[in-house]
Amino acid sequence: MNELIIVLDFGGQYNQLICRRVREENVYAEIYPYSLSIDKIKELNPKGIILTGGPNSVYEDESPKCSKELFELGIPVLGICYGAQLMAHCLGGKVSSAVKSEYGNTSIEFKDNSLFNDSFGETIVWMSHTDYIAEIPEGFEITSSSKDCAVASMANKQNKLYATQFHPEVVHSQRGKEIFHNFLFNICECCATWKMSDFIDEKIREIKNKVGNQKCLCALSGGVDSSVAAALMSKAIGNNLTCVFVDHGLLRKNEADEVENTFKNFDLNFVKVDAANRFYEKLNGITEPEQKRKIIGEEFIRVFEEEANKLGSIDFLVQGTIYPDVVESGVGEAQTIKSHHNVGGLPDNLNFKEIIEPLNLLFKDEVRNVGKQLGLPDKLINRQPFPGPGLGIRIVGEINAEKVKIVQDADAIYREEIEKYGLNILPNQYYAALTNTKTVGVKGDFRSYEYALVLRAVTTDDFMTADVYEFPWDLLKKISNRILNEVKGINRVFYDCTAKPPGTIELE
Repeated sequence: MNELIIVLDFGGQYNQLICRRVREENVYAEIYPYSLSIDKIKELNPKGIILTGGPNSVYEDESPKCSKELFELGIPVLGICYGAQLMAHCLGGKVSSAVKSEYGNTSIEFKDNSLFNDSFGETIVWMSHTDYIAEIPEGFEITSSSKDCAVASMANKQNKLYATQFHPEVVHSQRGKEIFHNFLFNICECCATWKMSDFIDEKIREIKNKVGNQKCLCALSGGVDSSVAAALMSKAIGNNLTCVFVDHGLLRKNEADEVENTFKNFDLNFVKVDAANRFYEKLNGITEPEQKRKIIGEEFIRVFEEEANKLGSIDFLVQGTIYPDVVESGVGEAQTIKSHHNVGGLPDNLNFKEIIEPLNLLFKDEVRNVGKQLGLPDKLINRQPFPGPGLGIRIVGEINAEKVKIVQDADAIYREEIEKYGLNILPNQYYAALTNTKTVGVKGDFRSYEYALVLRAVTTDDFMTADVYEFPWDLLKKISNRILNEVKGINRVFYDCTAKPPGTIELE
């Protein structure tokens, strides 16, 4: 049984990142809604609890709260930003609106080293708050301060309660990793038992016990997540697994043929379904992103049900859902960022006995690690991420075959030129997307009125936060010129300079 850290979600933008930082220390963590009952927390028996940030003010009546009893369980607690303010508020301190907000890189001076290995003066952290802790609760001491925030962190060591107004989970906090390490091992006394090899063995046993001799259909997109899910299921149940690849007409250029050629070489029952027309019909006239995702998700299920009927008695549907998909689609009372087609896009009525999601508690890099240990080729494991709804969320507004071809052709040029340029470090994800805006241009001395295209590229460690990738200007100019000259329907090219947050990696 793995030791557990509970991350209670109060609606902050970095909540997945907190969970990810804990797992980086080989300690298992899961995100739960802030409303998780005290009885359930006792049942889970965590080694520690982390309270996340959030957009609310703790002194407002409608703001999310937790019971004061949480801090009396004898379980170490780390409150971050809103979580720190909540700790102060619940235990008799005072939280007020700051005269001067702090946002971004901030220098703080530590007065105590309880969350660090040594004593030192200043370090840089990431602040993002409007409210502040005006008075600390009884039994607490201030452990660090900034120029504009007297309580940058506080602690009640006797009761193992710690709080930081700043965000140690964000890479901009120079010693954030150290804070998590010391909270987990020095305060929570964890033993680092979370290992991928153990996960694989446990998951295979779990699948065998659940499935037995029954048959499963795996929704295979050819991406990293579904491919690793297929490999894991194949190891558990062998030929009782059939992998169905649906060409929904929203794939990158030539991708359907590439996926088919790749998986023909695997020891899998592989079925390809051409379903582009039915997806286009379902999406006709639809412009709202969430509605598009839900339609695509439901139509995938209907195709899989039809294929299952052709194959005979198949009880289980297997999906490559991963943890960020679950969290972003809304967990418990958490806010939905965007419905993933394989989570929030699923219809209520399914003809399968059950859905199996063997990777739904893993982050992307953990999934790649599992794939490597299962012996999948590096080319497949390191494949560029591609969303299940495909170009359906890279085309803003209504979707049709003409728009799909525009994006496919532009995206192919984008990728080709990046590969030819020989960059030392590639973006972690890059693609072309079509806006719903038409602009005036001039082509061959004639007025044109065509679409504007967006190029996007980001660097990221975990796909939960991301920075804009800075291409050489001569490369961007060449890509833009080729697209404008070779792709019919485009007369303007933009480069997206938005980080995540506030944006998301995909346009919709």
